[in-house]
Amino acid sequence: MKDKLMDFDRALELFEPVLGFEVHVELGTRTKMFSAAPNPAHPDFHDVEPNTLVDPLSLGLPGSLPVVNALAVRHSIALGLALGCEIAESSRFARKNYFYPDVPKNYQISQYDEPIAFEGQVEIELADGRQVTIPIERAHMEEDAGKLTHVGGSTGRIQGAEYSLVDYNRAGVPLVEIVTKPIFGAEHDAPELAKAYVAAIRDIVLSLGISEARMERGNLRCDANVSLRPRGQERLGTRTETKNVNSMRSVERAVRYEIQRQAAILADGGTITQETRHWHEDTGTTSAGRVKSDADDYRYFPEPDLLPVRPSRELVEELRALLPEQPVARRRRLKGDWGFSDLEFQDVVNGDMLHVVEATVAAGAAPQAARKWWTGELARVANERGVDASTLVEPAHVAELQRLIDEGTLTDRLARQALEGVIAGEGSPSEVAAARGLQVVTDESALVAAVDEALAAQPDVLQKIRDGKVQAAGAVIGAVMKAMRGQADAARVREIVLERASS
Repeated sequence: MKDKLMDFDRALELFEPVLGFEVHVELGTRTKMFSAAPNPAHPDFHDVEPNTLVDPLSLGLPGSLPVVNALAVRHSIALGLALGCEIAESSRFARKNYFYPDVPKNYQISQYDEPIAFEGQVEIELADGRQVTIPIERAHMEEDAGKLTHVGGSTGRIQGAEYSLVDYNRAGVPLVEIVTKPIFGAEHDAPELAKAYVAAIRDIVLSLGISEARMERGNLRCDANVSLRPRGQERLGTRTETKNVNSMRSVERAVRYEIQRQAAILADGGTITQETRHWHEDTGTTSAGRVKSDADDYRYFPEPDLLPVRPSRELVEELRALLPEQPVARRRRLKGDWGFSDLEFQDVVNGDMLHVVEATVAAGAAPQAARKWWTGELARVANERGVDASTLVEPAHVAELQRLIDEGTLTDRLARQALEGVIAGEGSPSEVAAARGLQVVTDESALVAAVDEALAAQPDVLQKIRDGKVQAAGAVIGAVMKAMRGQADAARVREIVLERASS
């Protein structure tokens, strides 16, 4: 049944939204959080067969014991510091008990009342330049669960599925879960704030170099909590938790949808169920998952097989000294370094392309050229396919494409054709250009012959050019470019047309 929605502006007249976010970051260490099994979040182990990156601990076999990944602890401390958190002198792992097929031990090793990092804050920037402080309650270490695939049915969910498959490759992947405090005062900015916050977390993670932070791969996952309370009421409303939203745009849309959905229910005298909800990218809607458990239901108790983590003050200060600049400061620096106008820079930010433009510039492209490709052709293709532009092509390939244009090997038109091949998986821009025969024709004799033929076929245009109507040359240039299958330099063709017409 389709949810009833209230107009967004009307919903904000009647109710105050209160937000909260739980962002899970997969750490890119070579091994898992508590064992030596390869970590699928590391680039060397992407796209492997199901259930091949496992060991006795990943499978929950009796007698297997956890050992803490020291690098994952360092990464977790660095992230906590970047979030402005205090680092605990002693933190403890706990068992979070629940039964689900993707948790073979029937418990998850996490942290509960003694997290590694706590009491922080992150500054984010909205599109109009306003800064908002997001309060961080905690950032704690844990292991990921496996992955279930539900086969059959129409939704891909367990309801209606014929059977389910489980892949334990992800079981035990090191995670840091970042939990905010309740966020008040977002009002009409709530959807944009959600997107900006997750973008800021990703920027921090990428700058630290601790994760690829690719949402489409699940390296970065956001659970968005939304509740509404009537204007003037102090008691918080009942929240829902929309799980594992996998793009910045979807985070924004999911928060907006939940505000409209909950407002319609409350205005009709209904009540909100405290539950998890699933986001559906195709329909732009959420649907009910399971009733949300409280902490007591998980029967947390200290993990008996692991000692407390007690980082030295020297280690903490060493990691603090290595911290990168904060996202807001970084954005302002990049805008100045690149020489972008406010509008140009905002196009990049709104398109969630800051990191790929930065990587493209680092790979050798001029800032304006990098911006043109990502906010132009690549954004167009991404919108058509309903994906993030960053999933289509690597920044290094975009930089290579622009280099081929700068060298005169490709025209803009040919470069777009080469880009199509890169996106299709045919290779690098140079490889695609060679395979498709896209190089610019530089044979002057061939160009002159094509120009002479076009001028002979359009004597009236030739006369206009000779009479001083230079703009008429466009018709001849177009004919030459068509004859050369777009593989000529239009500027050089124009020069030859004017030279031959005046001879």
